[in-house]
Amino acid sequence: MTGTVPDAAARPAPLAPAPSRTAPRLRAPRRGASPARPRRSVPLTLLTGLVLLYSLLPLVWLLISATKTQKGLARSFGLWFDSDFALWDNITQTFTYHDGIFTRWLLNTVLYVVVGAGGATFLATLGGYALAKFDFPGRRAVFAVVIGAVAVPGTALAVPTFLMFSNIGLTDTPWAVILPSLISPFGLYLMWVFASEAIPAELLEAARMDGAGEMRTFFQVALPLLAPGIVTVSLFTMVATWNNYFLPLIMIKNPDWYPLTLGLYSWNAQAATAGGQPVFHLVITGSLLTVVPLIAAFLLLQKHWQSGLAAGSVKE
Repeated sequence: MTGTVPDAAARPAPLAPAPSRTAPRLRAPRRGASPARPRRSVPLTLLTGLVLLYSLLPLVWLLISATKTQKGLARSFGLWFDSDFALWDNITQTFTYHDGIFTRWLLNTVLYVVVGAGGATFLATLGGYALAKFDFPGRRAVFAVVIGAVAVPGTALAVPTFLMFSNIGLTDTPWAVILPSLISPFGLYLMWVFASEAIPAELLEAARMDGAGEMRTFFQVALPLLAPGIVTVSLFTMVATWNNYFLPLIMIKNPDWYPLTLGLYSWNAQAATAGGQPVFHLVITGSLLTVVPLIAAFLLLQKHWQSGLAAGSVKE
């Protein structure tokens, strides 16, 4: 049986070779670097160490100096202990000196922080939530005013504030410190940004469809989600009120209403007055006691305020 040879024209043309595609070469990771263990940078480590030393050196000096007596401060090196360890005696004298006025100053500061900083945090939370989740005429103007208020330093408003409070008779009273502390433009702006990212609009709509009013929606739905931002704003306002010096200086003359900052300054100024007794060891010990609550607050609330600062930094 003989077969026929097919015509060459009828044969299928051979397939053309596919063009070779070279896969993109991925950049090899640096030697010794991995996502779990990043590569170390010696200059960055040295710079971080210098910043850490710069931040901790005053606290170390304050702690060491608080263990010295008045004479020990003059005869010993600043960054090393004296032969007489007088920390506990200094603490006792700080609370008993001048009829225990330091305790009164401490309570005044706590009052200013609780009412002033607490009120500023609450108002910033309400304002930030309203600006982030409600649309109303003049919203852009409010935004411009808030940004402008953040840029204005507090010292520029001190004299107009004093004149206004003097006209209504509130100077030399606690209200002269509390009322200006209730306004925190930076806290309002921070809560505005945080509420925009932390509270889904669908969650608020679901609560309203279930019959919840605006107050119940805010306190039961929005407020728990705003907790990290609230902690962050409260820490900022607390530190600002706790360390407030210039405003009480121009507003208050009665030492019974001094905060700690102004009271310690008055102790420090005794050495420059005629017949005044220098009490630098009590000033240093009182400064140490003033710093301890702030450090404790930052350490206890570290997780919350760090998450509040990082909120909104990554968009999904």
